[in-house]
Amino acid sequence: MKFQWLLSSLFTGVILCHVQDEFYSSIDQVAELISMERDFIQSLKEYIKEEETHLEQLKRTVDVMDEISGTFSEMPETRVSNPLNAYKLMKRMYTDWRAVEKLIKMDPSHDFLASLSLKCQHFPSKDDVDGAALGLVRLQETYRLDPQSIMDGKISGMGHTELLTPDESYYLATIAHEKQKYLYSFLWMQHALKELDEGKPAVITKKEILYFLIPFVFQVGDLPLAVEMTRQLIALDPSDQNALNYFKYYETVKESLRRWNETQSATANLDFFEGPNFLQGKEYYEALCRGEGIKMTPRRQSTLFCRYNNGKRNPRLIYAPIKEEDEWDHPPIVRYHNFLSEKEMETIKRLSRPKLKRAGVADRKTGGWFIAEYRVSKSAWLMEEDDPVVSRVNQRIADITGLDMQTAEHLQVANYGIGGHYEPHYDFPRMHVNDSNYKTNGNRIATFLNYMSDVEFGGATVFPDVGAAVQPIKFQTSGSENGARSSDEGVVYLKLTEVFCYSLYYLVKACKEKNNANGRKQSNIQV
Repeated sequence: MKFQWLLSSLFTGVILCHVQDEFYSSIDQVAELISMERDFIQSLKEYIKEEETHLEQLKRTVDVMDEISGTFSEMPETRVSNPLNAYKLMKRMYTDWRAVEKLIKMDPSHDFLASLSLKCQHFPSKDDVDGAALGLVRLQETYRLDPQSIMDGKISGMGHTELLTPDESYYLATIAHEKQKYLYSFLWMQHALKELDEGKPAVITKKEILYFLIPFVFQVGDLPLAVEMTRQLIALDPSDQNALNYFKYYETVKESLRRWNETQSATANLDFFEGPNFLQGKEYYEALCRGEGIKMTPRRQSTLFCRYNNGKRNPRLIYAPIKEEDEWDHPPIVRYHNFLSEKEMETIKRLSRPKLKRAGVADRKTGGWFIAEYRVSKSAWLMEEDDPVVSRVNQRIADITGLDMQTAEHLQVANYGIGGHYEPHYDFPRMHVNDSNYKTNGNRIATFLNYMSDVEFGGATVFPDVGAAVQPIKFQTSGSENGARSSDEGVVYLKLTEVFCYSLYYLVKACKEKNNANGRKQSNIQV
């Protein structure tokens, strides 16, 4: 998961799938919502001023008309018997009230509502809200966080944290429940219940939350808690027949269990739900994301070195060699320091922003692309003709690695959203259905990854098959041969007082095999 940017140039052609714009999969676009909201608030203030001016005009008009009309209310027949007064009355009824009608029709709310309808088309959708909620739950799952830890801002680098209302906590719980994240659904429901007990205002009621929680805790086997919550429900409404039936049933079950336990031997095995750990792979991947279980021993560490890389005496690097650091021994992963300048990174970000689209994954059967929740990010592709910076970056990668850029893909920029991540995957296609590019240029053989911003928490690229985790550091680059699976993960933190907190860019070059004249595969890597 990551609150990151990725810039990648892979040594094949990639087809992007175009989908409807969304916010939650790109933290950069989430950040745009803040300025969008500020603009809307300013528009609302201007509308209120216009409305106040409009109402003042109406009040002045009605005050004048009330004063004139009041003189006619006493002895009306005598008043209108004067032809002049009768004329004034009818003239006022004909002219002035039509003027009032016209003034009312000049209500500024019409223009404001039209503007609001237009702006609302660019507001987050329900899918965005659900995606952001699921992203937050995903962060909890990966980093083992309870709601209070998040609310207290105890995560490193998270900074200022806005507190959630009971209604917002309840909504989070419902989304977690829909996605079968039952533990986190329970934790957020408990949190909402706690806040209601503390007197926090909310639309959701304690009764509604208890009705959600009671059957849930019973089904997961916590009978004492189900009984206690049912007591609370009855205390809220002693006439609630459903609550009374719940209580009666749970008490019966409790008594039956007590009797049954008395008849069992001390050696009885009650672990009905103990079975194979189907989440072992996922749990290990998440542990690596937390920095746990990394398989680097002191002996292996002693074989890793730092050096200067001049690209085998490349003329462009002889007097300005790149700092190179061994990150992992097998598969080889190296880190390059100060590969990109701040100005180059800002140019890359600027070029990519208008092109960001939801990143897809390849369908191994059809060769097409589709959107999947195990890859939550947006990406864009930059070509050399977009800016000289792109050409310079490609040349620099070629100088350092000795790779042929002719078969390289364009630079890919990816921005990870709220709880954004890319679960374990291979950085090279394992099937090549309808892939003419593969037949011409071969498969990917290496990845060149640039970090273009700092991340204080999360953001690692992990390799579950070998137990490696590469931490992101701005201005630095990592490269690896493709073979073991990798996973991009990171944490997205959105500060409501700033545009955004952390964003991480990558520059990735995937080296490829190339068909030689004899039709055999050869590597582009200079050995």
